[in-house]
Amino acid sequence: MRNLIKIVLTGTLIAVTVTAQALTFELPKDGSDVVGQVKKIRDYNNTPLTDIARKYDIGYYELLEANPSLNPAYIMNGTPIVIPTEYVLPNVKHQGIVINLAELRLYYYPPNENIVVTEPIGIGRQGWDTPMGNFKIIQKIKNPDWHPPASIKEDMAQYGTILPDVVPAGPNNPLGQYAMRLSLPTYLLHGTNDATGVGRRVSSGCIRMYPEDIKALFELVSTGTPVTIINQPYKLGLQKNKLVMESHKPLSEMRHEYSDNLQAIWIDAIDNFVAELQTPTVIDWGKVDQTARAHIGIPEPVGYMN
Repeated sequence: MRNLIKIVLTGTLIAVTVTAQALTFELPKDGSDVVGQVKKIRDYNNTPLTDIARKYDIGYYELLEANPSLNPAYIMNGTPIVIPTEYVLPNVKHQGIVINLAELRLYYYPPNENIVVTEPIGIGRQGWDTPMGNFKIIQKIKNPDWHPPASIKEDMAQYGTILPDVVPAGPNNPLGQYAMRLSLPTYLLHGTNDATGVGRRVSSGCIRMYPEDIKALFELVSTGTPVTIINQPYKLGLQKNKLVMESHKPLSEMRHEYSDNLQAIWIDAIDNFVAELQTPTVIDWGKVDQTARAHIGIPEPVGYMN
């Protein structure tokens, strides 16, 4: 696997001296749905939280979710920080690129390989939503020019920023050095000239990535690769004989819907998941409720198979 700085096999971190920083995991041979391992750090020399997130290839909101008591404006050196690099794989077909909007994360399953590459993303802000659905990569562009759509030019003009018709490739280009166009043509997976936007909802609908991550993905992905964009704030999976749940805050425009129906939503999700197992399963409903409401983005056991 080219241009990956970290390869994680069955939970063990192995440093590889190459150029980029995507996380790559071997898919468990026992059929488990969980990859990676949570870590904790202490010695980071007052590094900004955005830089810590980038170093470990996680998103900004993702890091805040896993550390709810952390004050991002003031972090004393030595304060323990949880690095949430353990994931329940999204409950969709393991094929091509899978983007889960709720966790602001991308998963790529290379063809004919028993691995998954996962990277944080930035997505559309409220009112400029990143679309869900089934798409594919139709074009790969190195050093892209940016042609701002009329809608974005009009929006920016309201705040006093007049965009040109074309922003040429270079350090001021918000698309970065690499872009991949979806079959919904106005939407791209692309780099950025402002890495602090990765792991946040700041775009006009496109999917932005750390420069080193899009470079690695660009080299791995072929045109025609399927792209599935989903919204799963509550992910369920198996880890050996344990049922695990990973919970993220729903997107802001959906929080009212989820807060009003949260219990019914996860009861229905677990009932459907267990029914597909066709195996007697004991559910700790108290743990389910606690995990679902905590929204820390880390897999937690909530039951087990007999």
